[in-house]
Amino acid sequence: MSELISGGHLVAKALKAEGVDVIYTLCGGHIIDIYDGCVDEGIEVIDVRHEQVAAHAADGYARITGKPGCAVVTAGPGTTDAVTGVANAFRAESPMLLIGGQGALSQHKMGSLQDLPHVDMMTPITKFAATVPSTERVADLVSMAFRECYHGAPGPSFLEIPRDVLDAKVPLDQARIPTNYRASTRQAGDPEAIERLADLLAHSEKPCILLGSQVWTCRGTDAAIDFVRALNVPAYMNGSGRGTLPPGDPHHFQLSRRYAFTEADLIIIVGTPFDFRMGYGKRLSPTATVVQIDLDYRTVGKNRDIDLGIVGDAGAVLSAVTQAATGRVQNAATRRKEWIEELRTVETQAYTKRLPRQHSDSRPIDPYRLVHEINEFLTEDSIYIGDGGDIVTFSGQVVQPKSPGHWMDPGPLGTLGVGVAFAMAAKQARPDKEVVALFGDGAFSLTGWDFETMVRFDLPFIGVIGNNSSMNQIRYGQAAKYGEDRARIGNTLGDVRYDEFAKLLGGHGEEVRDPADIRPAMERARESGKPSLINVWVDPEVYAPGTMNQTMYK
Repeated sequence: MSELISGGHLVAKALKAEGVDVIYTLCGGHIIDIYDGCVDEGIEVIDVRHEQVAAHAADGYARITGKPGCAVVTAGPGTTDAVTGVANAFRAESPMLLIGGQGALSQHKMGSLQDLPHVDMMTPITKFAATVPSTERVADLVSMAFRECYHGAPGPSFLEIPRDVLDAKVPLDQARIPTNYRASTRQAGDPEAIERLADLLAHSEKPCILLGSQVWTCRGTDAAIDFVRALNVPAYMNGSGRGTLPPGDPHHFQLSRRYAFTEADLIIIVGTPFDFRMGYGKRLSPTATVVQIDLDYRTVGKNRDIDLGIVGDAGAVLSAVTQAATGRVQNAATRRKEWIEELRTVETQAYTKRLPRQHSDSRPIDPYRLVHEINEFLTEDSIYIGDGGDIVTFSGQVVQPKSPGHWMDPGPLGTLGVGVAFAMAAKQARPDKEVVALFGDGAFSLTGWDFETMVRFDLPFIGVIGNNSSMNQIRYGQAAKYGEDRARIGNTLGDVRYDEFAKLLGGHGEEVRDPADIRPAMERARESGKPSLINVWVDPEVYAPGTMNQTMYK
């Protein structure tokens, strides 16, 4: 007689086949057989204090490792708590699987404990959402969900598994357990379009390229570096694409992007949509030739006309273009020396103008000084995480990760509360890396209790809270729209000593009021070997330029 296997053990076998070595979870009676299977398969179980954190951690794990993340939550409120994390992964194009519990099929529509229409709720924010109808199909549907995560631009999938389906045992030889089912997704783009882009580059006097998150998602870093160096093209980076080029690289630009987008004759947008971050494409020169490269056909040319669209893997496409252009762009690449010098002048002027703020000794502390100190503190092995509104907007102008894949922010959903979860995933997946997270006080307070999970699993990181006792990004908009006398309605927080909170939960905590103390406090946090929070009191009366330029406040 064939060996019997339960649904939970089939889940674990399917996760193992996909290369998943950890699940993030909050326990519930519907899902515990999955834990039992994970123990047998050697998959680590990290239990958190809120399901939103589990989903964010699965998203973060995918970004760091290149493998899909997995979160497992119970039915009803367990699944609804995770919705925000799944939605964030959806907008950020991050491949993860959320597995949710469900009441027994035998009690379908009877009003069982925590019964909700999870699949209906998850369908709009996932690439795939389904119920597992029988125990024999458990592993098969897990593999199907993972496959859908990588269809076009990556994203999340959702599976609900009814309790009796999960707990039942079936003969092992009757269960389909796929092990080899993934194909290469590295599409190199239409060869004619590749040739056309190579030709555009050969005739361009003032090109520039924006390297977006898909450059990292596709692990196309080396191809992107070869492209900008071989063809002498100035590069800007956003999202997870930050760090593609190291700071100081002659092709690395950050502060002259608006100027470049106004003056360039050829603009290449790689792996980033024309969404609010790009002014819906309106910030690009109307006379420039615009080329868009993306994994998802639906993103190309959305919100703005383009001259050329290429659907494919960022690394494969850039590599093909470099190869096609080699030999025919030599003169153009040499001619571009003046254009690069022009951009460097603009870049230097912007940096010099801001430098006094970055060195400011004012008290309360200027946020520019705080993010400057963080940037100086980062090493090549520091993964930087930004979780907040106004304070993280400051950091986007100043902090430059030293290596590819070492920048993490929520992405275009603008979700607050990702920081602890991303730190958890980053440190668990890459214990050799240092993790540095900057929080706004409002952002930290959303999911901060999972600092205790970091302590419990011995996942040290350096947390810095830019504390202005406010949701300052919103406060600015209210002041601008309704006047100062109504600026503090619904956005003012208490003066919380987060350093003491860290100590209470078993971590390292320090309070900083003098800018000269920021660096020493971070050094002590680094040496403590513990999860840490440095509570830095920043000036609540200053706002980031990005905050003041937001269109919703105009």
